[in-house]
Amino acid sequence: MNLPRPLLALLEARVVLELGTLVLALPWLRQASAGDGHPVLLLPGFGAGDRSLESLRLFLAGRGYAVETWGLGTNRGFSRRYSALIEQKVRFLQHRHGRRVSLVGWSLGGVFAFYAAHAAPECVRSVIALGSPLRFDPDHPPPPGVRAMYRALATPFSPETHAARARSREMRAPPPAPSTCLYSAGDGLVAPEQATLPGDPATHENVRIPGSHLGLPLNPVAMWVVADRLAQPEGAWRPFAPEGLLAATGCAVPTDAGGVAPPRGTARSSRAGTARGTPGPAAVRGRRSATGTPGRRSASPRT
Repeated sequence: MNLPRPLLALLEARVVLELGTLVLALPWLRQASAGDGHPVLLLPGFGAGDRSLESLRLFLAGRGYAVETWGLGTNRGFSRRYSALIEQKVRFLQHRHGRRVSLVGWSLGGVFAFYAAHAAPECVRSVIALGSPLRFDPDHPPPPGVRAMYRALATPFSPETHAARARSREMRAPPPAPSTCLYSAGDGLVAPEQATLPGDPATHENVRIPGSHLGLPLNPVAMWVVADRLAQPEGAWRPFAPEGLLAATGCAVPTDAGGVAPPRGTARSSRAGTARGTPGPAAVRGRRSATGTPGRRSASPRT
């Protein structure tokens, strides 16, 4: 959507129409990937609280996940206090459930999610950001309304000052856990250049979807992709490969950090293999033809 940023900010009002789209899409969403019961922590965006993620919470709970919300009231900006409390909650959930935790954050909540994944990698299974300002871009400053809201709810400082607090050396790259950045070219508050990260495609991806920034927590396409990502088996994560309606309509497109989609027919498909060295079907077939037994290791040392 090649529109001026001020106009995109005004078009955020279309979130009302997107709520109606969610209602119409409910029968389709019932076909989304089912979960395995592992814990999922939802983190709200700046100026919002747990209620802003209620639609997403109900959807994921209905898919079989143990969904938790952050429980810290209104998100008033990135701070050491919030980041420490979220890290503690991730560790607590992992201890209580005996399973690693997936993190899903909307807007500034995604910054918290990526931070927690860096701080407690042994407790995190996967992390997903929805339109999150993970990279500060001076060429795309926040709209004036966001600046005023930030100063009213957070501190007298600007959003750039708070963004700098989150930019440790570790945060310049995706976390150790498999990660997904969902973003929209029509986002009126967070530019795509800020909501994507470069990284190893075996463990990190950027997926472009349609919609507004304010509507991302109730965006049916976002919900479908989130369910698909959370359903990836632990230790066998695969990049997102749109199928069915999403493939036919082009509503969910994997891209690089610059927003460029790979050519059709490239090895972006999830059937090409898995992260962390898990072989795909083609590799297994190759082993079968060479040894007669699929998956048997060679006696010679690896190089």
